[in-house]
Amino acid sequence: MLKEYDCWLQKRKIGLTIKIPDAVYVQGDSEIITQAAKEYVNGIQRLANVTPKIETKKTANSSLPKAWLGLISDMEKQALFSNLAAGAEGFVIKIADNNIYIAGKDDAGLLYAVFRFLSLLACGKIKDNFEISETPASSLRIINHWDNLDGTIERGYAGNSLFFKNEKIVYDSQRIEDYARLLASIGINRISLNNVNVRNRAKLLITEVYLEQLAELAAIFRRFAIRLFISVNFASPRDPGVLKTADPLDADVIKWWKECASVVYKYIPDLAGFIVKADSEGESGPFQYDRTHAHGANMLASAVKPYGGEIIWRCFVYNCQQDWRDKKADRAKAAYENFKPLDGKFDDNVILQIKFGPYDFQVREPVSPLFGALKKTRHIMELQITQEYTGHQIDLCYLPFMWEDIMNFDTGEKSIKDLIKGFAAVVNTGLDNNWTGHTLAQANLYGYGRIIWNPSLDAKEIAHEWCALSFGQNETAEKISSILLKSYPAYEKYTSPFGICFMVTPGLHYGPNIEGYEYSRWGTYHRANVKEIGIDRNETGFVNQYAKKNADIFSDPKKCPQNLLLFFHRLPYDFIMKNGETLLQNIYDTHFEGYDEVLEMLEQWKRLKKNLDNAVYESVLSRFERQLLNAREWRDQINTYFFRKTGIGDSKGRLIYD
Repeated sequence: MLKEYDCWLQKRKIGLTIKIPDAVYVQGDSEIITQAAKEYVNGIQRLANVTPKIETKKTANSSLPKAWLGLISDMEKQALFSNLAAGAEGFVIKIADNNIYIAGKDDAGLLYAVFRFLSLLACGKIKDNFEISETPASSLRIINHWDNLDGTIERGYAGNSLFFKNEKIVYDSQRIEDYARLLASIGINRISLNNVNVRNRAKLLITEVYLEQLAELAAIFRRFAIRLFISVNFASPRDPGVLKTADPLDADVIKWWKECASVVYKYIPDLAGFIVKADSEGESGPFQYDRTHAHGANMLASAVKPYGGEIIWRCFVYNCQQDWRDKKADRAKAAYENFKPLDGKFDDNVILQIKFGPYDFQVREPVSPLFGALKKTRHIMELQITQEYTGHQIDLCYLPFMWEDIMNFDTGEKSIKDLIKGFAAVVNTGLDNNWTGHTLAQANLYGYGRIIWNPSLDAKEIAHEWCALSFGQNETAEKISSILLKSYPAYEKYTSPFGICFMVTPGLHYGPNIEGYEYSRWGTYHRANVKEIGIDRNETGFVNQYAKKNADIFSDPKKCPQNLLLFFHRLPYDFIMKNGETLLQNIYDTHFEGYDEVLEMLEQWKRLKKNLDNAVYESVLSRFERQLLNAREWRDQINTYFFRKTGIGDSKGRLIYD
């Protein structure tokens, strides 16, 4: 039975497809290699109920078969791997002559190799003569926490913070180790712990008030090849009252940040660097000093560069004081307009972090045109695991379904999976026993790690893998996988239609409020009237930010992908879609279908009751029941809204409220 806390690292005796040697020979004694050996022994214990003996060069009996753990360069039988290549943080695994060879290109690669071996073993894929080599496609695989020092989590749906409480660093060291293990098992190598909105006492995290305890947390993650970032406030030199400015070209400000960096790196020598949200949603930034984002980022980059640190500078910069009356303004254009002119002006240890779409983690929006447009600046893609706009971890919404589409998007230069070599995501974890609030939302955390390690994986493959590791190799896992794969399409159907975005409850972002943002300052409008709906992004010029190949597709409503039709176009309700029905009829149909699909998922879950741990069954059941109510509200409010706008009913005669 699934133990929620253990996620995809379940203790479960499996049917072994190879003989597990009695001993494991460990070459190397670094902190990470020692942890890798520990994970191998513990993993074999939980899966095979045997405890391999650890051997070293001094104690080894070379005549007996064994598992060999070490670096590829140190392996005594390197010839075995001559046909297997691995790059940085990569690994090779080979079964030969009753021996198991698990070798990393470096220490981190060995740790990932152990976890990959154990997952493959649990899935029944390790057999005689098995061999594999893997290298992560992305060098930066980052988890962003939005945890606040008071213990709350912005956009957190799984309990309070793992790290903070009552303005203090408070944590259960065993739980943090277990969390680091989960992250390492899916290849995460960087983590930021605090909210990018750095306010109040959180500004002191880069001072000796908190650094000693942060260093202790860093030490736990370090064993698992995970380095810390710290989110910082750009205005920190000014806020404590030491300086009167935070101007990035001011000599005293430059000095302040260099002194700050020297203190931080004294406590955490391997700190990955700082994450900065500036000139965004009220946060201070270089704009207020008539400086550019390059000025701000480069100033901070120079402070951390002597220590090997990097600055991650978020590109979520737009006018959040927009006048809804101004039809020429277009928030979608903001990231490109702010950062494309600065391409090539950032230092080499500055990394721009760009949200996958031009808006804000909507259930469906196009990939940002900045991807493919930046030629001379390091940049990574930001995703969102926490379900801010995709159901709050109440509604089941399997996000790798969306991410697969993103990875395959052709920017005009290359696909995202071939172009982008780093990813960050806002995480969905908290103190709930199951980590993610909704037990099945663990699949999104797992799926993020897997798809950024190998962007060629598809959502179906990841779902099957997660279900097998969590529920076992059985029919129940297959049925849960089927439910997962239905969940994102269903959610998209019963929420905002055809890429229109932002019909959610303001602030909360859960449940429908069709005109909640329509007359607000946030710049997210659909402008529905009695005849038509949508924004003409040919008219605003947004389409022209894309490479010509994509601009030609997006600019033409007959070529534009239907799931993005209302993002790019303003169309009459009688516009004929590809299925021969009107746009309005398609809105009705998808919302009825989405609700029906949630009802079917609920019924499918009920049929699994006898095969599941009761606590897991009841917890997920209660969330499906809440999701059904949410889907009903979306269906009825959306359909009623458009019926009242147009006076045109559903051609199939289904109930719509007037």
